[in-house]
Amino acid sequence: MTEKMSERMMAAVAAVIAATQGDGDDPAQIARQPGAAWSQDHRRQMTGQPSLMNARAGRSPWR
Repeated sequence: MTEKMSERMMAAVAAVIAATQGDGDDPAQIARQPGAAWSQDHRRQMTGQPSLMNARAGRSPWR
């Protein structure tokens, strides 16, 4: 590849990244979000873990 071609490719990649991040949240990342508390709780219980309420209460001592 020539130097001019690699500069154009880098500019194209930068333009695509800027365009996708300029819209706010990346739609491809939605599936990686934990979701609502209800869905988190049910996933935890289906895998045999304690409920979300118990997990949240266990992280810090009562004051």
